[in-house]
Amino acid sequence: MDKTKILNLHKESLKLDNYFSPRIVSEVNDQYVKIAKIKGENIPWHNHENEDELFYIIDGNLLMEIENQPSFIMNTGDLFVVPKGVNHRVSATEDCLIMLIETKSTKHTGDVIASITKSIDNQKY
Repeated sequence: MDKTKILNLHKESLKLDNYFSPRIVSEVNDQYVKIAKIKGENIPWHNHENEDELFYIIDGNLLMEIENQPSFIMNTGDLFVVPKGVNHRVSATEDCLIMLIETKSTKHTGDVIASITKSIDNQKY
């Protein structure tokens, strides 16, 4: 990964083959910058015990569900940080392109193993 080149996230998104399958596009210190396409409701409830997780909506709308809180819609340009240890899940009725910033140790679906769960190696281009 060449951290010295300019990336266009819309162009990078054309390389995404599957929904719910984040791809690492860059890194900053001990954080990965990832993009993912979301459509449907396949992401299980999960949390990241020791890591916050930043969501930025590049294009589309995302339903963010936080346990014991009202759900809300995130729209293009919105940013939200899920604090560590907080159960959450996301979904979208139409294509939604998101950017995630996560500590390199963050497991895709926390300790929950689901059909969409990807290892870090499976998130690299």
